[in-house]
Order: sequence, then structure tokens, then C-alpha cells
Amino acid sequence: MVNIVLVEPEIPENTGNIARTCAATGAVLHLIRPLGFDISEKAVKRAGLDYWHLVDIRTYDGLSDFFEKTGAKDIWLLSSKAAQIYSEATFSDGCWLLFGKETRGLPEELLRQYPERCLRVPMRAEARSLNLGNTVALVTYEALRQQGFPQLMTQGKMLCW
Repeated sequence: MVNIVLVEPEIPENTGNIARTCAATGAVLHLIRPLGFDISEKAVKRAGLDYWHLVDIRTYDGLSDFFEKTGAKDIWLLSSKAAQIYSEATFSDGCWLLFGKETRGLPEELLRQYPERCLRVPMRAEARSLNLGNTVALVTYEALRQQGFPQLMTQGKMLCW
């Protein structure tokens, strides 16, 4: 299992895409307030998120509340400022993947607390960053690949005409 943590996400469409990744993989979605959107049942239904019932979603009132309630230890922080590439990390079952808000990323003080746990996705120098939903999917699937895709269907069935 993987825990996906979004710290103060701002764009509802990104969180919707990430929730879909959680629904498909069984990852738990942790949202740290403040949120830039409404996740009430009414808002979710209005957005047509028909997979929301498959998502184990938990919310927290800030980073300190998150760490206090979860006791998260095996954490990985994703940042365009990191020196280590995400594919060089060893992800264990139950790991925590932390992603920052779209406009500013994770807080600098958090990155400084865990410098050896900061990861980046390689990209061209001219590109600022990938879309948050793409980054979450990329790193989540790498973590699951390393774990052997536990409890996920790894083969489809071809239809013969």
C-alpha cells in the first residue's frame, strides 16, 4: 500500500485526477488543509467523480495535525528542488509520498528536515515542473512496481474477434 499526501492542494481537477489514481491503485489519499476547493459529497457528485467511493480519503488541519495523527515515518518528499531522482529511492509497503501545493510545492522548512528523503522527477532545465497529477501517478506506480503491484490486476484479457 502507498499513502499519497497532498499538502494544501489548490486545483480541484488535479486532486480529482489523483483521487482516480488512488481508486485504481488502492492508495490512501491524505489531504492537508487548507484546500483550494470543496470536497463535500454534493461537490463531488456535481463534478461527476463516480469513483470517489473507491477512495480512502483522510483530511488534516495542517502538517502538525497530519504528523501527530499518522505518526508517518517512511516519508518521501517530492520536490523540483531535490537532488535525488525518484527511481533511485527504495519504496516500502506503507510508505508516505508527500506532494506540495501546485504554486509553491512543499514548505522549505519541511524539505530541510528531511534532505535525504527528497526526490525529484528528471526533466529539462527549462521546464518548471510536471503537472501534480502526473507526478503523483508516476511516483505512485514506481512505488507499487517495486512492491510487485500488490493486489492489483496485472494482466488484461484480450478479446478475439
